[in-house]
Amino acid sequence: IAGDYLFRATGSTVKFSGFTVLYQEAKDEDQEEKEVVLPERIGAGETLELIGLSHEQHFTKPPPRYTEASLVKELETKGIGRPSTYAQIIGTLKERKYVVKEKGRFVPTELGRAVKNLLVRVFPDIFEVGFTARMEENLDKVESGEEEWVKVVEEFYGTFSRTLRWAEEHRGELKRSLQEETGERCPECGRPLVVKWGRYGRFLACSGFPECSYTRPLNEKGPPEPTGEKCPECGSELVVKLGKYGKFLACSGYPKCRYSRPLGTGLSCPEPGCDGELIERRTKKGRTFYGCSNYPKCSFATWDRPVPQSCPRCGFSYLLEKKTKKGVRLSCPRCKAEISEEEVVPDV
Repeated sequence: IAGDYLFRATGSTVKFSGFTVLYQEAKDEDQEEKEVVLPERIGAGETLELIGLSHEQHFTKPPPRYTEASLVKELETKGIGRPSTYAQIIGTLKERKYVVKEKGRFVPTELGRAVKNLLVRVFPDIFEVGFTARMEENLDKVESGEEEWVKVVEEFYGTFSRTLRWAEEHRGELKRSLQEETGERCPECGRPLVVKWGRYGRFLACSGFPECSYTRPLNEKGPPEPTGEKCPECGSELVVKLGKYGKFLACSGYPKCRYSRPLGTGLSCPEPGCDGELIERRTKKGRTFYGCSNYPKCSFATWDRPVPQSCPRCGFSYLLEKKTKKGVRLSCPRCKAEISEEEVVPDV
């Protein structure tokens, strides 16, 4: 104890080696090999004298990703599974492509993230760590004769069956919740294209299904869209192409002419003092967002789609539309006001 401050020293000292003389548990590469030993001269409640102060700068780092060894150790700590099931758990994660291994560590795939998010949302009680640990404890009690297996199974299945029936009844709604907007239009009917999940992964499909059955692979780019605008360098027609980060204008005379420029929306950036224009862009995962053409000088960006309705509060030229579970929400990017549908007056 030093004034108002309490200091704590932690460490360990080996009193008896036991089996560790012959066997040492495997450690992760990033684990420190240095043994932390308790100082022998420090006693509980001892008053310390301040000798000096020093400061160091450290940055918060995310915890390291799991290896097979560290994942098994975490399962043991949480009371999930048992030694006979650890190999099956890890094998299922890899077989179903929920994770991939990079440099010996597990990295979740997009499929793994989607499945996790859906299951946790639909079965929150079952996918809660405490539930799994309690289930394991109850199974141990059944094995020892402390609990009747019929009672344990009935308690589990009563809740599970109700949730499972609800999921079956809302299967279509749950599948639609996995869809992602792309900002693209179907070349056959003009409806929005969305990213869907299929047996073999993600793909692009028309949101008008089953009336329109247009689909194409997610990594396949659609045909260039003509614009009627001439290339300022060679006079050929400019077309809209889809690149890695969204749509852009390019010369149809490529590769002879390499002229290209971002595809603008015609809408000005809402940041005060910025003369940039909103550009439609796309993330690596295919999700559409809108950012300022002056990036990185201007960092304005939004997931919400601009709509050509002026703000009734400040008069700004457009609003942002966001779809939520409760319906469509409108807001102004300039004054940040939430706008109700009753306030919106169509621009003439």
